[in-house]
Amino acid sequence: MKKIEANSPEAQSADIMADNLAQLRALFPELITEGTSGPAINVDVLKALVGDQIVTDADEKYGLNWHGKKKARQIALTPSIGTLRPCPDESVDWETTQNLMIEGDNLEVLKLLQKSYAGKVKLIYIDPPYNTGNDFVYPDNFQDNIKNYLELTRQTEGGTKITSNTEASGRFHTDWLNMMYPRLKAARNLLREDGVIFITIDDGEASTLRFLCDEIFGEENFRACASWQKKYAVSNNFKGIASIRDYVLIYSKSESFDNGLLPRDDDSLARYQNPDNDPRGPWKPVDYWNMASVEDRPNLVYPIRNPNTGLEINPDRKAWKFSKETHDKHESEGRIWWGLQGTNAVPALKLFLADVRDGLIPHNWWPHVDVGHTDEAKKALDRLFDGVAPFDTPKPLRLLTRIFQVGALGSDDLVLDFFAGSGTTGQAVYEANKKDGGNRRFILVQIPERTNNENYPTISRITAERLRRAGKAIKFEHPMFTGDVGFRVFQLDTSNIRAWNPKVGDMKAALFDHLEHLESNRSSDDILYEILLKLGLDLCVPIEKREIVGKQVNSVGAGVLMACLVENIKAAEVEALALGIVAWREEQGTVGDTTAVFRDSAFENDVAKSNLAAILEQHGIKQVRSL
Repeated sequence: MKKIEANSPEAQSADIMADNLAQLRALFPELITEGTSGPAINVDVLKALVGDQIVTDADEKYGLNWHGKKKARQIALTPSIGTLRPCPDESVDWETTQNLMIEGDNLEVLKLLQKSYAGKVKLIYIDPPYNTGNDFVYPDNFQDNIKNYLELTRQTEGGTKITSNTEASGRFHTDWLNMMYPRLKAARNLLREDGVIFITIDDGEASTLRFLCDEIFGEENFRACASWQKKYAVSNNFKGIASIRDYVLIYSKSESFDNGLLPRDDDSLARYQNPDNDPRGPWKPVDYWNMASVEDRPNLVYPIRNPNTGLEINPDRKAWKFSKETHDKHESEGRIWWGLQGTNAVPALKLFLADVRDGLIPHNWWPHVDVGHTDEAKKALDRLFDGVAPFDTPKPLRLLTRIFQVGALGSDDLVLDFFAGSGTTGQAVYEANKKDGGNRRFILVQIPERTNNENYPTISRITAERLRRAGKAIKFEHPMFTGDVGFRVFQLDTSNIRAWNPKVGDMKAALFDHLEHLESNRSSDDILYEILLKLGLDLCVPIEKREIVGKQVNSVGAGVLMACLVENIKAAEVEALALGIVAWREEQGTVGDTTAVFRDSAFENDVAKSNLAAILEQHGIKQVRSL
């Protein structure tokens, strides 16, 4: 039975650096050499493979550079040593929901989600803190992000200084970029190949964010920079030039992304009618004239005869829009329109609604009449919170609706927002599912940043409360709606597996302390969900519980994982417990391999542990682990 310890791969979040190295090794084995700290890349070999002109480490190169960029890149690749602890009492519909609301530092959370959700997210929307100089905090010390997070949220007190990002620091842009780079880098790994990210930003960092995204997502995957009209009016007392729009940067993960179309509005549909009862359905007339002159397009100049009047029309100034061959085809198909009486002086082409796209091509100007504005969003949140909104800068639901449309969000797709704020994205997913009966899911992440609100002391509390209220409102207004308006709450914390930390000068005491290497104040569910994360299973995967010889056993994902995390297993109980697990696995018809996990300190002795592992392996459960 293999024991999982703090430094075991099963106890770590995804090691992206190791994965990248493995991919390079598979493609170019000769690139990998031995360095002072382990495997390394031989740059000379790389140059030989691709040519000296392609590989550069020169300072003078096109791109965005800043102090700390190298460290930010390293931070993005460093695995997390934390975990996510389940909070069923703060959740809604814990047993059935597929939505997640995670409280914690989003960088650590993104790292922890890598194994379970890499390549599964269709759409990311984030509204990161705008770099105004006073509205986001950051840790000065990046060496231990979990420690920084606990200090920031006042769960511990220590030496890490937490400050505002003021211009006086001399690192105004640098600190913001160091905060954003590793988060975007980690987020990209979670996107599907046809996935897309939308980022709202103002003038302060729009240009630097564009450079940053070009580097992380690739300049070729830039899709648009939309302008969102966030305000419909400004005070005439404003000094200077008022800003009434923000930007929405849109990047895909790859060329596999195809944007969605916008639904046709009533005015657009009204243009399609059927005055002649054409069996092909509604149509609209399209002008037959070309903007070009007869001199510019002589190949589009030919006579057209009106079959109803016998009159022949010869262009003398403007050419026709179509060639003679195309016109003849239109005539044979009955698509030339001469008016209800057949006496129009100029023909028109019948464009049938059935022949055009299902929607309208989106553009990069998003006026408030289409996608809402900040005042609308604030009033909607006021209503949801009984007249007093606890959040000052929410985004309108209609903005998220537009983002879902342009992002081609499918009815079963997963949405991620790791700067969740008031929870607009989560409510927008509820509303989208309510509208079409879909099963879209969301993952929201929000740091419990302190507020001045007595009822909601942290922003993450506001996020969760908005989701509760929005779900209740939908159920009340649409009692027949059976969709998912719940969410599971998890909180970021240090790992349940204690790292080896010997006491200097008292090795005996250190050894005895480490006999139990699981944290003493953690529940079996805490440990179980860390196992799910580290083994790459969905945090909303179905979990069944059953008593076998008086021991609780959890079956995760129909037997993909069988976990018995009780604190005591006697030698006399081992055989019955093992055979009971085997029988339950067979009952579920588990497809593929099964991993079985136990608490290492629970076994009465080593013989009991060995016997249980042997019985399970004899019956096909070969991956047996202990914690």
